[in-house]
Amino acid sequence: MVKLYSLAVLYKFPSKAVVLKSVHDLSSFGFFHRSSVQDFMAFTSKVITERTEPCSRSSVREQEYLCHVYVRSDNLTGVLISDHEYPHRVAHTLLNKVLDDFAAKVPQSQWTTAIEGAVAFPELQDYLSKYQNPRQADAMTKIQGDLDETKIILHNTIEAVLQRGEKLDDLVAKSEDLTLQSKAFYKTAKKTNSCCVIL
Repeated sequence: MVKLYSLAVLYKFPSKAVVLKSVHDLSSFGFFHRSSVQDFMAFTSKVITERTEPCSRSSVREQEYLCHVYVRSDNLTGVLISDHEYPHRVAHTLLNKVLDDFAAKVPQSQWTTAIEGAVAFPELQDYLSKYQNPRQADAMTKIQGDLDETKIILHNTIEAVLQRGEKLDDLVAKSEDLTLQSKAFYKTAKKTNSCCVIL
């Protein structure tokens, strides 16, 4: 099942990374494990940010999770943690949108001076909720899904036509056999009727 667990905006300092804002959907984890999972995701987000060069993107697999990161040239960073089925293109598109929106709404002066996790950016929760289903949130994924469904329908239709064609071939073969039998019956009937002439 496609699942988006965490979405975070960080600022990358030369020696460390600071989480400016993060949101999580940990409903699939046990209640008592959620705080540990959240701490692990925050730690992973910081480590990946620190090890990624500015102006670059990467996707790192950690067990059954994928961590997507995008560090902009101004060191503003987005990290998305999902399961391995979440589409890479949608993840990086979402990171672009989040960082652009964040940069437009939060002054750059707050990026370096904010207390960790204290930046007000409520839109991040909306992004996390909206992109839980990448097919509905992303037009390209929706179109690709529709195309995949159309291909399946066409494939099934072609199979049905081929099966019908095979059945038609059987009917044609049977009709050819019937035609030969009809000719034989006609000849036999003609011979039989010729002996009994009505005067």
